[in-house]
Amino acid sequence: MAQQVAVSASGFRMAVPPLHLVWSEILSVTSAMRKNSRWASSQPGPPRATNLATSMGLRTPTGTGDTAGRPGHDRQEAGLMAGFDELKRNINDTNEILSIPLPVVLAPFLALIRSPLSTGPITATALAAIHNFFTAGLINEHSKDTQRALGELSNSLAHCKFEATDSSGDEVVLMRIVNVIDTCQASVVGNLLGDVELCEMLETILTICCQMRLSESLRRCAETAMHSMVRRVFSKLDNLDPALDNESVEAQASTPYGLPSAQELLRVLVNLLDPHDMQHSDSIRLSILGILNAGLEASGTRIAQFNSLSKMLLDQGCKYLFQLARSENVNVVRLSLRAIVTLFDTMREDLKLQFELFISFTMDRLAPPVNPLPPKVQLSLNTGTLRKVPSSPGTPRPDGQGSGSVDLSDPSSLTDGLLGDQTPPTPRPGVVPAKGLTRELMLETLAYIARQPTFMVDLWANYDCDVNCEDLFERLISFMARGVYPTQYTGSIEYQRYSSQLLCLDVLLAYVEHMAARADADKPQPEALVESKASKGLLLAGAAKFNTKPKVGLAYLEEHGLIYKPEDKDVPRARALAKFLKSTPRLDKKVLGDWISAPDQIDVLKEFIGLFDFTGKSVADAMRLLLEAFRLPGEAQPISRITETFADIYFASKPLEVKSTDAVYVLAYSVIMLNTDLYNPQNRKRMTLEDYQKNLKGVNDGSDFDPAYLKSIYESIKKREIVLPEEHSGQLGFEYAWKALLVRTKETGSLVRCETALFDQSMFQLTWKPVVSAIAFAFTAFDDDYVVERAIAGFRKCATLAGRFQLPEVFDYVVNSLSHATGLLAEEDPKSTKFPVVEVEGQSLTVSPLSVRFGTNLRGQLATVVLFTIANGNGNAIREGWSLIFEMFQTLFMHSLLPPRMIQMEDFLGGVAAIPMQGAAPPSPQMHRSDGGLLSALSSYLLTPYGASTDSLAGWEPTKDDIENTLSTMDCISSCKIDEIYSQIMTLEVEGLVAALRALQVLADRRTVDILVDEIITDPVPSANSRTEVPKAPLPYDPTSVFLLETMVSVACQTKTHIEETWPIVFEHISGLLKAAERFGIILIERAVVGLLRLNLILAEQPSLRDQVYVSIDLLRGLPPIVTNSVAEQLAMGLARLVKEHYDIMSSATEWGLVSALLRSTMSHAGAVKISFALIMDLIERESEQAVTPENIAALTSLLETFASAAGQAVEGKRSEARRQMATPLNLEPAIERGTKAIDTIADLKKYIPSFIERSTLSESEAWSHFWMLPLGVLSRQSSSACKEVRHASLGHLQRIFLSTQISAGVQAGFEFRILFDRVLFPILEEVLKPQVYVKDPPGMGEARLRVSALACKSFLHFSVRSTEGAGDTLELWLSLLKMMDRVMHSGKRDQAYEAIPESLKNVVLVLNASQVLLPPDHPDSRTPAQIQYWDSTKQQLDAFLPGFLEELVPSPPPPPADAPDTQPASAPS
Repeated sequence: MAQQVAVSASGFRMAVPPLHLVWSEILSVTSAMRKNSRWASSQPGPPRATNLATSMGLRTPTGTGDTAGRPGHDRQEAGLMAGFDELKRNINDTNEILSIPLPVVLAPFLALIRSPLSTGPITATALAAIHNFFTAGLINEHSKDTQRALGELSNSLAHCKFEATDSSGDEVVLMRIVNVIDTCQASVVGNLLGDVELCEMLETILTICCQMRLSESLRRCAETAMHSMVRRVFSKLDNLDPALDNESVEAQASTPYGLPSAQELLRVLVNLLDPHDMQHSDSIRLSILGILNAGLEASGTRIAQFNSLSKMLLDQGCKYLFQLARSENVNVVRLSLRAIVTLFDTMREDLKLQFELFISFTMDRLAPPVNPLPPKVQLSLNTGTLRKVPSSPGTPRPDGQGSGSVDLSDPSSLTDGLLGDQTPPTPRPGVVPAKGLTRELMLETLAYIARQPTFMVDLWANYDCDVNCEDLFERLISFMARGVYPTQYTGSIEYQRYSSQLLCLDVLLAYVEHMAARADADKPQPEALVESKASKGLLLAGAAKFNTKPKVGLAYLEEHGLIYKPEDKDVPRARALAKFLKSTPRLDKKVLGDWISAPDQIDVLKEFIGLFDFTGKSVADAMRLLLEAFRLPGEAQPISRITETFADIYFASKPLEVKSTDAVYVLAYSVIMLNTDLYNPQNRKRMTLEDYQKNLKGVNDGSDFDPAYLKSIYESIKKREIVLPEEHSGQLGFEYAWKALLVRTKETGSLVRCETALFDQSMFQLTWKPVVSAIAFAFTAFDDDYVVERAIAGFRKCATLAGRFQLPEVFDYVVNSLSHATGLLAEEDPKSTKFPVVEVEGQSLTVSPLSVRFGTNLRGQLATVVLFTIANGNGNAIREGWSLIFEMFQTLFMHSLLPPRMIQMEDFLGGVAAIPMQGAAPPSPQMHRSDGGLLSALSSYLLTPYGASTDSLAGWEPTKDDIENTLSTMDCISSCKIDEIYSQIMTLEVEGLVAALRALQVLADRRTVDILVDEIITDPVPSANSRTEVPKAPLPYDPTSVFLLETMVSVACQTKTHIEETWPIVFEHISGLLKAAERFGIILIERAVVGLLRLNLILAEQPSLRDQVYVSIDLLRGLPPIVTNSVAEQLAMGLARLVKEHYDIMSSATEWGLVSALLRSTMSHAGAVKISFALIMDLIERESEQAVTPENIAALTSLLETFASAAGQAVEGKRSEARRQMATPLNLEPAIERGTKAIDTIADLKKYIPSFIERSTLSESEAWSHFWMLPLGVLSRQSSSACKEVRHASLGHLQRIFLSTQISAGVQAGFEFRILFDRVLFPILEEVLKPQVYVKDPPGMGEARLRVSALACKSFLHFSVRSTEGAGDTLELWLSLLKMMDRVMHSGKRDQAYEAIPESLKNVVLVLNASQVLLPPDHPDSRTPAQIQYWDSTKQQLDAFLPGFLEELVPSPPPPPADAPDTQPASAPS
């Protein structure tokens, strides 16, 4: 016998021949049989040679032989043993085991397995032999008649019977059956199994799995085998064509097994999941769920492609799984959720509405419980009671309730759906809140689903943008965000609460991370989806209005174009409205029923009912279909209108059993009454079929209805109540709602996977606030480093998205969230900013309470670094957040923690300096006592910013830990790169820049201007009896207000291109400070002045803003003198720079007047006056361009006069000090030098006057007077100066000017020279004649009188001779001159005056006489009346102080002799 080497099923080569294996197994089985008494005592004879006898033509006698007369059991026992003997002979007769048909080899083993005579050990041995045949490779695809053998094997295993012995032994048999079946399918011949055979095997193992009396280990083993077999069954789908899935299971049954096996297997598994089948326990369902999971996980995606399989899962499978998910058995919940998740992972495209239901239901169960409310009621069709009917879509609940059913213990359900799918804060109708492990499982499941990369996008696109679906995305984000907070977990164990919080946070972070990771964020958003989302919002709002007031709601919907579509322009209005009402699930069915049944809506009612297809439907089914669309009103007339309309339309569908519309009308009413009668719980006597038939006799157009037809209607109503899903809870309501869901599924279509970033902007814009809030809470509340790290990453991702989508409010919210975690938002300022300074590694280190505290606050340091990291580079996206950033800056400033660059202030004198941190306490009220006087108030004001604080921390000695913590703080601040953020502000776009400056302004105003406003609000109005008001003390020095002001000015100055936008903000704050300058410290006011002038240097470069320069100058002019003097030097230097660098902006006399007035206000300060004088001299003396113009000559002259006046005042001051014997004399030389040079410069301005007169638009005389009186007026006023040098210079220049050819030319041109006397010479004499002026310098003033008197006389002669009007018209001026001479002579008893005045007058009189103006009387008198008047007036005036003076100089001629001839009279001078 040739030896054969077999290959086992596991791939191992067998060393023994197959014949040896079969012989060994026969021996094992027969040995086991002989151990049993049944076969031990039996001695079967040799088998009868019936075949041999027949072949030889002999007849075989009946009833003879060894087995004749044996009982049936004995014959069976003998036959079982004989089968093995026959197999032995067959083996002995061949050398090739494969030559023996496989059924022959297996026959005795299978017979023993099927035999009820066998015992457990024997059957187990037979099964072991079969198993060995598989493992050894004896049963393979090359064996003879393998397929028939497998069929017999399957049948035998399915019908295995044996005598029970002990439970353990029996379970061994079952275990062997499981092993054989599993091995059979897994072996090489498994593919030869037919559908019937495989189904038998699966049924066998499934039966073992469901036998609860069997041991746990056996059932678990069977389940394991079942899992493997199910995977193999469904894996077969990979090789099948889904297009062939249109035939029945029987027609498809074939070999090898395929789709029919999968169909039958899935059908059985789904049916066993039915939670309402009381025959099956939760333990069975657990097994089934595990098996189903195995199949779905292996081939769920492929299953979805076969219509017959997916239909079972989408309908009954999902329904049962959802209901099991609310089980109280945690294991059932766990496996149900696993199966559901697997379904969604593999078949989500086909489970759109089911997925919506599950997500919504899960969130409902996870929401915290609510307190019960009183019951609500409403009229019900079948009971007549009252019950609430909501307006949300008819989506079923896994708890057996419809989506529209209302949990009377849930307040949110009473308003849910009125304004759309808002996120319910509490569980929905009838949903019992999950607790304990169930809650953990459901949350874990929801979190797993939600963490998928495209999950949130899928929700948004498929649900939130679908009018008929819930806003799942919004609800989920809101739910997860609330879940991060501990308030959502009342009564939970600590670890469960913490775990749940982490899960919710993880979902939010995953959502943000996935969105940030998507690369195609720059693509535009689809317009169709945008319109759909917008339409959904409008539709929800309109539905809410309709549910309250239908007329208002319809008007709103029609206004927004939601009822009448453009494509329906040819459709009648009533039909279009009916289509809208029927297709909008958000409408309240009760309100809808009441509205369409109203008398004035009969056209809409007809069109509405006409939309239903009643063809081929019985009246009961048609009414059932109709009443699912709206709620039947409770009154008879509306019901009658609905029924009549229904009758007309139903009869038009040509029902065979009904003869008229009246018959339909009666039938419809009978259906309503029958439904009410059968299902009214208060009705004890139900209507029978006979009663129903009797009630309808003769109403079918005079004849009776077919009894069978009426019976079908009766049985239909009796079997299934006509209800709305919203009306009933429990299984009935759920079934109706589930049916509606399946109908909606066909209309809604498949779920669309959205692996895109097209919708990210809309999604993020809608949800960023709860997400950021939750992340911020996690960052501050959780201690786990990993969570904190994830939260930080979440902040950064949110910032990235906000920048990408240009959402500044997100940055503001992130900054707000993080800033409160930093610990740098001080609630109040420190009492002192004088902190200890220590030396650490050669560097000064300020140790403050904040630096110590912040150094120990690791979370605060993290928040600070994250905040400034986000802000750095994203400044253009920050708006309101700048306020918090600058608030942290000011906190760091107060504790000396900012980089040096940020605490510097720039001025016009000393360059750059650090902001002083110390200031004096505000003066106490006692300083305002009555004896203090002005000097006391001035001293206290000037000393305000420079005193020492009484609240200093000089006694605090920092410890090593304090220093170490401060170093940690400094490291953190350094890591924040605050200086880079500060630099970034200068590069912001205009919107971000304005926001930053607005934030600075608010903070600065809060510390300065707003304090004064609060005082005004809180201080009582002074009483009318109070005579004096005590001035308020200046506010204490606040270095932070200086810091904020400097930052504001620095930012504005370094962003010149945006000065138009930044200037109003900074000016508003500075103007507030300067308008109340006496209430603030000098340092702050000085910085305000400097900042204002620095900005004016920029404004001057902008033609459109140059007017603001003069607004600023006018503001500075309004400063109190005491304040101006304190800031005079900076003010003068800044103004000097402005004038020098932007000389061209001062183009009018008014503008020059403002500048000169401001400069004059600073000249009481020694430093400022030098700056101002240098500026004026530089302007006048510059050679590149003519700086003196007609517009500024008046201003320049006025300024120069101020310097001249200052010299006189200085001389007076020195004399006053001398009289008081003060120890420190004043240095007069600079003032005198400036005054003298000013006079010289004024006199030099005369060279410009002729050209100014020539260019002037005034008349020649007016221009002459205007321009010449500017320098002459100054010289006139300064001719009486107390300063000798100024006085002499003024008089000298006056004399030269008066006698110059320029003045003479003007007089000759017609200029009225009298003005020179009235406005120049006479005022000088008037001034020097004053006693108070004379005492300033008696010798000098006397000299001045004489010089001016002599000049007046010379000028009179000089001008009168050159006047175009002639000297004869100068009488009035001459008399005024004589009067002034009279006053001079009598002003003092001095010989010099008595000699000088007559001498000066003598020359004038002689000239006048020579000019024929002043002529004495003659004989006969030939003078003209003018000459007579001139002489008489002169004589009268001179005789008053110089009697005989005139006659002595001009004596009258002697009278002529009597006989002298007449002479001609003298003619008057021309």
